[in-house]
Amino acid sequence: MNSRPRPGFPVRLDRPAAAAARPASPAAQRSAPATLAPVVGLQRPGWAAPTPQGLGLDSQAVRLAMVKKLAAQGIKEARVLEAMGRVERHRFVDTALATQAYEDTSLPIGLGQTISKPNVVARMIELLLAGRTEPMGRVLEIGTGCGYQAAVLSLLVKEVYSIERLRGLHDKARENLRPLRLPNVHLLFGDGMAGFAQGAPYAGIIAAAGGEAVPQAWIEQLAVGGRLVAPVASAAGGAQALLVLDKTAAGVQHTLLEAVHFVPLKSGIA
Repeated sequence: MNSRPRPGFPVRLDRPAAAAARPASPAAQRSAPATLAPVVGLQRPGWAAPTPQGLGLDSQAVRLAMVKKLAAQGIKEARVLEAMGRVERHRFVDTALATQAYEDTSLPIGLGQTISKPNVVARMIELLLAGRTEPMGRVLEIGTGCGYQAAVLSLLVKEVYSIERLRGLHDKARENLRPLRLPNVHLLFGDGMAGFAQGAPYAGIIAAAGGEAVPQAWIEQLAVGGRLVAPVASAAGGAQALLVLDKTAAGVQHTLLEAVHFVPLKSGIA
């Protein structure tokens, strides 16, 4: 499923010097390929944030309380619950909102975007991994945001490629993830609707934004036997629901689940 060699990091986009000196047109920027670099220097599988200290938000007890709530809400996969308990969510939100970090609520992260509720993150990852006993291979995340979900995924899959279309959030995610030194997380700046063909095929794709249909590029980049989890909006009214898409040798199978609310899927970069 992951036989294709991974691309080198960082990707080098060669172009003539004269062209490099000219600013790109707005149209060219919208269609520009993703650029990426790894979050350098990591450790895995012995992943660990700094040892929790004190009784405040750094305390493991605070995260444990969130995990217990997730389990009570129906999250059953032990691997997902453990990963949610290991990643310090308060480090991915603004300081003024840190006291709300372990509540089951979405929070603003700037540029009109939000960090998803812990329950939604856990639910989508649980769906992505359902039925697998071995770690999933290469996963593409559409919408890096502040980097929180990528950090959780890093504990559960072999390799994470995460793409963000908003430069401000891409940079914020790099800053948030740098202290964690995750060698299997690669951040891309580019148009998520186009996916990232250089890293395909992907064992899994997970999206943090929803459109009326799953982009064909995602389906093409998903490996046979792979799974995609994303919100999709209905044509009438725009209400969103979680979609699980399984790609088989015979085609793709769609399963619509519960209602969700995500930011709309958009093309281009900004």
